[in-house]
Amino acid sequence: MPSIHDAAARGYSARAETYRSGRPDYPAEVAGWLRDVIGLAPGRVVVDLGAGTGKFLPWLRGTGARTIAVEPVAAMRDKLAADNPDIECLAGTAEAIPLPPASADAVICAQSFHWFANAAALAEIRRVLAPGGMLGLIWNVRDESVDWVARLSAITDAHQGDAPRYKSGAWRNLFPAEGFAAVGEAHFRHAHIGPADQVVLDRTLSTSFIAALPPAGQEAVAARVRALIASTPALAGEETAFPYETAAFAFRKTD
Repeated sequence: MPSIHDAAARGYSARAETYRSGRPDYPAEVAGWLRDVIGLAPGRVVVDLGAGTGKFLPWLRGTGARTIAVEPVAAMRDKLAADNPDIECLAGTAEAIPLPPASADAVICAQSFHWFANAAALAEIRRVLAPGGMLGLIWNVRDESVDWVARLSAITDAHQGDAPRYKSGAWRNLFPAEGFAAVGEAHFRHAHIGPADQVVLDRTLSTSFIAALPPAGQEAVAARVRALIASTPALAGEETAFPYETAAFAFRKTD
């Protein structure tokens, strides 16, 4: 199996459970996007590529399409399989998807495409898509126009190193791409609501390059995040609303 970035391999292996609890769900508008733009419905086949612990699976399951999860990190794959026994879960990477040619009507990359935004991965996605099949890319992106969110990002960004991220925009350099036509993009407002320790602290600790730090480094980050929570009136209640924008992009296979 092709290698994956060290931050993903080590961080997600160490923090599979925190990833599930700390990451936000997706807004209700995603159901319409999957149905009307991606074209998912009963009788269709969709691949959740880089499926992680299965955070996006309920949305795919809700379309009635047959869903196949592909995930390279064993700890996350094991968690996904345990929680979703009805879903076929395969070990694989974006550059080596263990499926036959033209076997999927859609490939969805939820919070994952930036990890494998390269020509080999896009060629492999194109291989498994049926003619006219859809590639969907979707991310929950923190709203850094909010002061405390920007300050939280400053804490985490100091440790990112060379880890790929949506916010860098580097993934966009792959497009326009041979064999794919852009269908469009959509943006939805969204919030992750829960205790600050979950939606702020766990979210931070589930970040790949934070989770890959040595224990002392992780604790130092956690201490700074706890201090941020303690000093921020907006985070003082029993529940916190962490603001996000969900960005969704669709491409159609043209051959």
